[in-house]
Amino acid sequence: MGLQKLDLPAEGILLYEFKHTDGEVVKEHHHQVHQILYALEGEGKLKLDGKENAFNHDHIAVIVPQSEHSIVSDSKLTVLVLAFDDAIFDSAVRNGLLDSFFSRSKLLKPNGFSSSELRQLLRKMLFEQSSGNLVSHLAMRIILCEILLVLSRSEQAPSLADANSLRAERIRHYIDTHYFEIFDANNIASMLGMSTRYVNMIFKEHFNITPMRYLTDMRIELAQKMLAETDKDIASICFELGFETVSTFYRIFKDSVEVPPNKYRTLHKIQERHMEDNDKHYEPDYLPTHAPDNAASSKPEPRRQVYPKSTD
Repeated sequence: MGLQKLDLPAEGILLYEFKHTDGEVVKEHHHQVHQILYALEGEGKLKLDGKENAFNHDHIAVIVPQSEHSIVSDSKLTVLVLAFDDAIFDSAVRNGLLDSFFSRSKLLKPNGFSSSELRQLLRKMLFEQSSGNLVSHLAMRIILCEILLVLSRSEQAPSLADANSLRAERIRHYIDTHYFEIFDANNIASMLGMSTRYVNMIFKEHFNITPMRYLTDMRIELAQKMLAETDKDIASICFELGFETVSTFYRIFKDSVEVPPNKYRTLHKIQERHMEDNDKHYEPDYLPTHAPDNAASSKPEPRRQVYPKSTD
């Protein structure tokens, strides 16, 4: 046991590769800074604070300062090491991420979505590190925050016994948090490492709706809320929700809600004025609104409202 001091560059972040040969043993030691170890390939064992764990492809270890650890490789084991000094962060990041989720060393086995995100973020960091300019140093700090965020969220993923139920929940969670950047079902499937057909099958089996229909329903529900509660331009809403063109947004919104977005906003304002004039709320009979067909969702169905006819 002993301190192995890591010399970090001035920006306080260093990403490097460490190759372990078959049967190599790295004796117990600790560092004065944080480390994130990502197993690129191979198999081995990682001992963290006296507890031994399998450390294989796609496994991640978050190691806090002064935490004793050692590695034994069962085969050629290639590890990406991300070392950083927490002094580079402000108190919000230190308290909100490091202290809340990584107050002690731990081994993580991220799901398919999280693993894919982490690989992309590590590639971005390698690129920025190779650039070596001031903007790149700032980018590396931002990417590191994203990595910590992905790791913290991976720990909050639902725990289900049935494999397909777990996959379906992961797909829904991915749509819920990435609705603004999903283009099609192939995009979802590639993030999970499964075929598009399989993704559609297990999601519909679990929620009685296809992933893309669920995505559309979510976007439309958010659009209704933004149209009713904000003064944002319709083009801005379209962009924020991930629609590529305003015309596409108009078409999908009208197909789902039965009125175009601008008319929906106008009717909502008329409804608000009508309720203010009468100084009371009432249970309406009809409002063009959208509720997913047969979708098993934990979200409550939007309350239906009626709008008086416009006198324009």
